[in-house]
Amino acid sequence: MVAAARTGQVGDGRVMITKLAEVVRVRTGETGDDAI
Repeated sequence: MVAAARTGQVGDGRVMITKLAEVVRVRTGETGDDAI
């Protein structure tokens, strides 16, 4: 992703990766891996 998005110009942005404690799909109520 970084290689494809990098232009070397100001504004290329940042990507932050963090662990999630829980995921919930609001529409279905699914949680955890099923919600991803």
